[in-house]
Amino acid sequence: MNALTSTRLDALLSAVAAAAREPLARRPAAVAEAMAPHLAAPDLLAGRDCPCCPDRYVRHLLHADPEGGYAVVALVWRPTQMSPIHAHRTWCAFGVHRGVLTEHHFAPGAPPRPMGAHLRHPGETCHGPADPDLIHRLGNCSAEEAVSIHVYGVPYERFGDQVNLILG
Repeated sequence: MNALTSTRLDALLSAVAAAAREPLARRPAAVAEAMAPHLAAPDLLAGRDCPCCPDRYVRHLLHADPEGGYAVVALVWRPTQMSPIHAHRTWCAFGVHRGVLTEHHFAPGAPPRPMGAHLRHPGETCHGPADPDLIHRLGNCSAEEAVSIHVYGVPYERFGDQVNLILG
């Protein structure tokens, strides 16, 4: 990894670390704001091995907070790959690094009801608190690979049971 590459990703991670110390009520927005200036940099992940998977989107750990307060991951999406419909058990913030993702929004119910969609382009962010009524799904509806950067308020080792509340 060259010095420029390391500096670019290090700047994002440093900004996230500072924002993750904000009071909980402000933390998701602060983290999203901290990521925004770095997301669209073409060399943000240069030198990092973040391969895609043919069957599903895949997460690549970029940084785990030594105190366990959050983790930063890159998600790599091939065309047509989508997350399940879910809410979050923890605060989160994400932004698009490369490609275009579609965020579908749902109203609570059994099953959740579609309410609309929003295209997320490079540099755009979104965030939210832990809330079972904030239901969404991310997907790559384009013909090109997409990469997004996500920060979740739990240690990476707890992603399996403390990030997504699967609803559909």
